[in-house]
Amino acid sequence: MSFSRTAFRSASRSVFASAFRVKAPLRNATHARYNSSAAPPPAKNNTLIYAAVGVAVLGGGYYYYTANTVKPTPAAIPKPFVPTYEDYKKVYSKIADTLEAGDYDDGSYGPVLIRLAWHASGTYDAKTNTGGSSGATMRFSPESDHGANNGLDVARKVLEPIHAEFPWISYGDLWTLGGVCAVQELGGPTVKWRPGRVDADASACTPDGRLPDGAKGSDHIRDIFYRMGFNDQEIVALVGAHALGRCHPDRSGFDGPWTFAPTYLTNDFFTLLLNDKWHWKKWNGPAQFEDDKTKSLMMLPADMALVKDKNFKKYVEKYAKSQDAFFEDFSKAFGKLLELGVSFKPGQESWEFPTTA
Repeated sequence: MSFSRTAFRSASRSVFASAFRVKAPLRNATHARYNSSAAPPPAKNNTLIYAAVGVAVLGGGYYYYTANTVKPTPAAIPKPFVPTYEDYKKVYSKIADTLEAGDYDDGSYGPVLIRLAWHASGTYDAKTNTGGSSGATMRFSPESDHGANNGLDVARKVLEPIHAEFPWISYGDLWTLGGVCAVQELGGPTVKWRPGRVDADASACTPDGRLPDGAKGSDHIRDIFYRMGFNDQEIVALVGAHALGRCHPDRSGFDGPWTFAPTYLTNDFFTLLLNDKWHWKKWNGPAQFEDDKTKSLMMLPADMALVKDKNFKKYVEKYAKSQDAFFEDFSKAFGKLLELGVSFKPGQESWEFPTTA
């Protein structure tokens, strides 16, 4: 209940009027003492006076309080965390800090991080718009158990502590940023990268057979890469990443490095493939080639297909002659690979991260 100012004045006048009416019989007090038949004067009703005054005062006070008190505003809702370039740069730096591997392979986790980014992205199918790096579905079986992904648990475990430190980054973004970091920190070209991959659950796992098989030839290579949307030039550029790392008998079945510097990205894969002499390796493992001179390097049947196929070979020759040309084309093709099937937010720009070395 509230009272207006007019109501307050009316209530006050009524209170004082009532008070005077109660006191009026006192004027005949002398007459009453000598007139025994006169009725006794009514008792003073102070309770009524106080009640009326109290109602008026309370009513006015309530009006004043409600009219002049500022109503409290609801508590502010915290804004969701939106990572910036600087936040992703910190993740890049943390990955770079973890590349040194001690006694693992040739002393670097870089090559296996590139392979993780490659295989997470290379499952893309342009016709069905499925697969690719956005889901990071290699976290789950059966995709983690596919033969082409043997040994990639090493790379995932290396990056897991970084994800724990930066839990806001998706696994898809972390794995692909890890590939970019490894390429650049191992002497390769700058690769533009942008965030936006959203992780999926096991129901989005891709079927087996979407990744290249090193034991097969040019027809298989084209089937795999054309399905993703690459042309012959991009295929050869991407295979140039074989300058890094080595094969393991307990993973792919093959054994050995492709180059003499497996932790440094160069165009050596192309120069060795084109200029060295190669023969079938005599051993109990799957068919592979080894170099005539040192018998310490290897090439896969799929690698040799690049010089046997006329259209592939012209790009092998181009990159063997110019590392700059290889780096330029590899950077574009690798960046394209990492973005296959990813739905980026409108206006999301591509970023470049400086190397830490």
